Amino acid sequence: MVTMAASDDDDVRENRENWDDRASVHMHGGYGDIDAFIDDAGAITSVARRDYAILSPFLGERGLYDRRLLHLQCHIGLDTVSWYRLGAREVYGLDFSDVALTYARSIARRAQVPVNFVRGDARHADRALPDSLHLCDVIVTSVGTITWLPDLADWARSIKHLLKPDGVFMIRDDHPLLFALDNAGLDVVQNYFSGTESTYDSASSYTEGSEGKITHTRNHNWAHDFHDITHALIQSGLSIESLGEHDIAEWKSLPMLIPDEKEGGWRMPEGYPSIPLTFSIVARNHR
Repeated sequence: MVTMAASDDDDVRENRENWDDRASVHMHGGYGDIDAFIDDAGAITSVARRDYAILSPFLGERGLYDRRLLHLQCHIGLDTVSWYRLGAREVYGLDFSDVALTYARSIARRAQVPVNFVRGDARHADRALPDSLHLCDVIVTSVGTITWLPDLADWARSIKHLLKPDGVFMIRDDHPLLFALDNAGLDVVQNYFSGTESTYDSASSYTEGSEGKITHTRNHNWAHDFHDITHALIQSGLSIESLGEHDIAEWKSLPMLIPDEKEGGWRMPEGYPSIPLTFSIVARNHR
């Protein structure tokens, strides 16, 4: 465990190399039957389904109809395609991994959905997108995202800059408590508060059967406590309209979690304390 330092650019580069490897692992079996997802025009990922349940009350009666949506840190694009299938008129996905985006474009093309993908750092999405796309109705990011960003000030500023007046931003992500638990159990083993970087090596991803398949093994994660997340959004000029804590995870983020066969995702088994595994925030651009 080390504090954040001037090596952030090198750290982000090492993360990108790691996620290039992860993209190949996830595309080739790690994410289940991708062919079936592509072929079923009504298929929605469980992640996007839960995200939409949180977002939809803030969209009004027309929901995503006729909306432009930007999906930050979109990885191989399954959730991004799902946002189009959920009704958005115009959908863009942004990620820093060229390998992931190559797979995402292939998935969208095969699924016959007109989703566009752009390479860029989520902290500076406004630099990656042309000026003509700086009027998004909705911006979303979801589970396993902001821990890979060294800081959130530019991230929040970019979101604010890209949203239309009255536009909505939604994040659902791993709960900050999990950083302190280090995904290892219920003992606090790392600092909870922002300002801490965790650097580690792993030859696997978070999906089953991935052990030994990651060549670029170095990972860098950064703690972002609730104050850091909410303060960044508020300081950017966004108004927080909802904050939630949820007892379901999208991956096995603690070793005792068991799969939820009905809803998908992972939950605490009976007999364990109930703790938040994910959180959500919905914010609006009142300007």
